Amino acid sequence: MNLCEQCGYHLKMSSSDRIELSIDPGTWEPMDEDMVSLDPIEFHSEEEPYKNRIDSYQRKTGLTEAVQTGIGQLDGINVAIAVMDFLFMGVCASGGARMQEGSLSLMQMAKISSALYDYQSNKKLFYVPILTSPTTGGVTASFGMLGDIIIAEPNAYIAFVGKRVIEQILNKTVPDGSQAAEYLFQKGLFDLIVPRNPLKSVLSELFQLHTFFPLNQN
Repeated sequence: MNLCEQCGYHLKMSSSDRIELSIDPGTWEPMDEDMVSLDPIEFHSEEEPYKNRIDSYQRKTGLTEAVQTGIGQLDGINVAIAVMDFLFMGVCASGGARMQEGSLSLMQMAKISSALYDYQSNKKLFYVPILTSPTTGGVTASFGMLGDIIIAEPNAYIAFVGKRVIEQILNKTVPDGSQAAEYLFQKGLFDLIVPRNPLKSVLSELFQLHTFFPLNQN
């Protein structure tokens, strides 16, 4: 589970490891595996073209994109899941997309918020975001904070703008720990802090509490 055996510190996990942790063996069905970035704004950094960077991260991670999506079962309950992978350019799981995609990324925030409204309000389905470290930028400003129940991992770094950027722009010191999950939980930003060990069982209980039951039950 990528946990320190001595102190319980939560190390980073790949998206594939998170899927294996959450989804029952033999039930995973991936979706949109061929979906890739097309670079419509022809973004170029000083170092290399954007497409070259995409290609290099695809080779490095074995993923086509920074998120894996699919359906499966969690303790026998049908679920759809999307897992971001920070190893893929570090723009997901999250933060930095606006630096690379500009206004297109801002439009994506509105589109996914609208899709979630339809999912939750019209289709009456249950949505649980799990905030891992780091969760920043447009994810925090959109689907990261729109869940029916919002869960965070212990000591996760959660913010809209990072500490360094705030201090550079406002010329004010950001107190240490003020963007950690435990501090933000006290301010009411989300509902639960759940360590990785019991996460699957906690999700199962939440689903059943909201009347989603395993397929093998009547």
